[in-house]
Amino acid sequence: MDVGVIGVGLMGRNHVRVYSELKQAGNVYLFDLNREAAMGVALAFEATPCDSLDDLLRSVDAVSVCVPTPYHRATGAQVISAGVHMLIEKPICATEREAQELLSLMDDDTVVGVGHIERFNPIVGEIRRIIRKPLFVEMNRHNPASSRPMGSSVIEDLMIHDLDILQHVLFSGEYDLSAAGSLDAASALFRFDSTSAFISASRKSSKKIRRIYIEEEDLTLEGDFMNQEVFTYYKPEHYRVENERYVQENIIEKVMVNKVEPLKVELSTFLDCVKRGAPFPVTPGQATRNLALCEEIKSSLQGR
Repeated sequence: MDVGVIGVGLMGRNHVRVYSELKQAGNVYLFDLNREAAMGVALAFEATPCDSLDDLLRSVDAVSVCVPTPYHRATGAQVISAGVHMLIEKPICATEREAQELLSLMDDDTVVGVGHIERFNPIVGEIRRIIRKPLFVEMNRHNPASSRPMGSSVIEDLMIHDLDILQHVLFSGEYDLSAAGSLDAASALFRFDSTSAFISASRKSSKKIRRIYIEEEDLTLEGDFMNQEVFTYYKPEHYRVENERYVQENIIEKVMVNKVEPLKVELSTFLDCVKRGAPFPVTPGQATRNLALCEEIKSSLQGR
């Protein structure tokens, strides 16, 4: 199966690299308006640069769309019109309205997925397997300040990863929401029935953090998305007092996680879905709901 990558910035370059390593992928083509950048990436990974987007779309069976978010709507529409299977990086579009417009162009004959990469982090499946009835959830996703140009708020840039997990892995249904902060450092508090979930995201941190913390009646779970580690803490049956201090001895277990590169799993899954004609695990509908939730949080912040 011949594949293509549209846009060879930081994320697009990684897509080219991974496709060049996957056995499912045949020839790898790429296109970028920056011809010099395209040539450099093509030489690094033995890919074929194309002179135009139309040339690329005529050459491939499936593509990754890695252009800047403001161009997702137009580029995605061109890919759909060509009948080429597509994985579009998150967020699916710049606004929910644009995402809905793109959704209206899709048909059942073309596989379209969205690159919410943390869904393919191996700790997510382990957490889903372990938890039963969360009482409290906290997720933190903080980055040091970056010189890289930011065309979106911290909510679409970082928080959206945890919103996707919250909505489509941990919970479903109605929620109450309150938010605080700014477009560079924000937090959101959700209430799903009797469960509260707190999410924070920042681009002002001095430390990079990718963390999830869950409390249940009988256990506490901590997960690290970067190190792909999960620890569970089980409550003891007995408690005691020593030297007038309350003591409990938790049972701590490190969950066995098969560490992988999430992007490689994501792209391999995409090509497998194309081969089988099956829906991609992160659907355009789900991605659009993630974006709608981002806009709801931003509206709450700006209305304070």
